[in-house]
Amino acid sequence: QVQLVESGGGSVQAGGSLSLSCAASRYTVNRASMAWFRQAPGKEREGVTAVTGYGYTTYADSVKGRFTISKDNANDILYLQMNSLNSEDTAMYYCAAAFRERLVSPLAQYGYIAWGQGTQVTVSS
Repeated sequence: QVQLVESGGGSVQAGGSLSLSCAASRYTVNRASMAWFRQAPGKEREGVTAVTGYGYTTYADSVKGRFTISKDNANDILYLQMNSLNSEDTAMYYCAAAFRERLVSPLAQYGYIAWGQGTQVTVSS
């Protein structure tokens, strides 16, 4: 079965940057859509950004211009570069993988069949 393991979370001051990684096993990242979701305390999980098998990207309005999703196809790793972080970015961040190359709603949870355990990102003001 597909396994996803996130890393790179931590604490940072507002305005700072963090980079998250998601290592996939039993899964080929260049064949299907992958995404990053996040869930803040007391809030529902929300889609942050997604990338299709061919590399087309989608971003939530709240992170456009600040976050960048990318893939290392050779090593089956998904990345999330987060810049200009603010307190509203504080959340548990999850990596997700789909079977389809492209999803109708790439930032909706229902299209994804595997999830990582999450990595915490805390931004202090």
